[in-house]
Amino acid sequence: MNSDLELQLKTLPSDPGVYRYYDKNGQLLYVGKAKNIKKRVLSYFNKNLSGYRTRIMVGKIHRLETTIVPSEYDALLLENNLIKEHQPFYNVMMKDDKTYPWICIKNEDFPRIFLTRTIIKDGSEYYGPYAKVRPAKILLDTIKHIYKLRTCNLNLAPEKIAEGKYKVCLEYHIKNCKGPCEQLESKEDYDKKIEAIRGIIKGDFRLAKNYLVDEMTSYASNLEFENAQMVKERLDLLEDYQAKHTVVNPSINDVDVFGMTSDETAAYVNYFKIQNGNIIQSYTTEIKKIIEETDEEILEEALIEIRRKFDSDSREILLPFHLNFEIPGVKLIVPKVGDKKRIVELSEKNAKEYRLEKLKQVQIVDPERHTNRIMTEMQKLLRMPAEPRHIEGFDNSNIQGTNPVSACVVFKDGKPSKADYRIFHPKTVDGPNDFATMEEVIYRRYKRLLDEGEPLPQLILIDGGKGQLSSAVKSLKLLGLYGKITIIGIAKRLEEIFFPEGSIPLYLDKKSETLKILQRVRDEAHRFGVKHHRTRRKNSTIKTELEEIPGVGEKSIELLFSKLKSVKRIKEAPIEILEEILGKSKGKIVWEYFNSN
Repeated sequence: MNSDLELQLKTLPSDPGVYRYYDKNGQLLYVGKAKNIKKRVLSYFNKNLSGYRTRIMVGKIHRLETTIVPSEYDALLLENNLIKEHQPFYNVMMKDDKTYPWICIKNEDFPRIFLTRTIIKDGSEYYGPYAKVRPAKILLDTIKHIYKLRTCNLNLAPEKIAEGKYKVCLEYHIKNCKGPCEQLESKEDYDKKIEAIRGIIKGDFRLAKNYLVDEMTSYASNLEFENAQMVKERLDLLEDYQAKHTVVNPSINDVDVFGMTSDETAAYVNYFKIQNGNIIQSYTTEIKKIIEETDEEILEEALIEIRRKFDSDSREILLPFHLNFEIPGVKLIVPKVGDKKRIVELSEKNAKEYRLEKLKQVQIVDPERHTNRIMTEMQKLLRMPAEPRHIEGFDNSNIQGTNPVSACVVFKDGKPSKADYRIFHPKTVDGPNDFATMEEVIYRRYKRLLDEGEPLPQLILIDGGKGQLSSAVKSLKLLGLYGKITIIGIAKRLEEIFFPEGSIPLYLDKKSETLKILQRVRDEAHRFGVKHHRTRRKNSTIKTELEEIPGVGEKSIELLFSKLKSVKRIKEAPIEILEEILGKSKGKIVWEYFNSN
């Protein structure tokens, strides 16, 4: 650290504000905000820094600058502006420069309504932006089915219409427009429709419904039942659209909702705009982690950026967890129960689904990166000193202690390595004793690997609870391997993960990829063990039947079975085949034994 930087660190202010790190070439490395600049900046120069990326960045810092502001919220706004302007390498950024569509109500007589990606400041109204174009198109199509609006770009100023220079077009004749160009529809009636449409776009359907009900009632009272039926169908269409988009209590109005999930490398943030119980905007983004930022830090950045992107001025924000700052005039709420809690959970669900979608894409495009991410996740969740690149799983199979086998399956980089699978036949255990069998098999497996100098796994998975796990641990201790290899047990009923020293099991998220890999190892060990147990039991049954033949010993039985594979084929074999396998004397004995009756 250079002397200038040391001096700066000693004279830092304790106010809220923004700090900026620069390297020796004057390149901006990082912009951060803090409630207390001095405490925050000095924490970066702590010798116990966690995270190699943070340590790399700190090693490059040559000088720093600070700016004091009145509050932490002002610091957050300034930080956001500086990140946008300078795009420092080590800052979290939502690299999303797409132009999203807006619904435009044009500032003109008899306004047109259409989708656009360009905002023109001519007094027109713009609603959005819409993160996905499909919901915006569905909304516009619904509006156009309910209301007959003009689509032409004629200048329908009153004096132009009065001149009589316009004629109705095909849209009028196919009943998509009511012909305001020839004064066949009044401006007053048209403006009522526009007002109702504003409500629909904002999630308020009351004006639109009242307009259609009044129109239907008017037609019915004039005995125009066909027209009344057409209006009723449009009302049904509106109610159907409302039902599909109302997700919470209609009293929840003008609220922003944020949901979030994250892993080692990225965070995924979902945003809902709620009006009258309807989701009128939905947006999800992926945010890459740069220097081990916390979920709270990332959500703070995302909240400010997304509200700016969607031009939101909602006075209430629903969050999945508390944030350590305030926005003037805005309530930040972490709901515990009720409809507000459910809408936050729905937002979190959207964030999780978006993450899974992204991970599936990575798995196809970059399988190595996908594997590395899973290995990192498993290391963290299972509290391991190293990534579990080599996993071995064990399971015992027997029926009331008969024909016992123990299966050992091997996974490398999360995938089965079937060439390394092994089957053990217990040698020191009599009867059905899973604990003693597990103790013997674990000792034999790793004694052999040690003797032969073969690589040891980073993770051992035992199919069973605390009992089987404790038995396996005994053998690792005898071999001096306990503490050098992570060993866990997994119980089937609730998918509980047991650790040797822990009394409380770990419960992983049911959608966790770590749990899915552990389940796959467990299930593969069970499948492999059951397969060999059945084979051994079948062979035992066959050999028992053949052992009853006088003059036929174990070697002859094995020879027969190796050639003919089953007792049925041995029974049906011609005497010539049996004599060819065993010789004339023994072949004749076997043939006569099965064919004497």
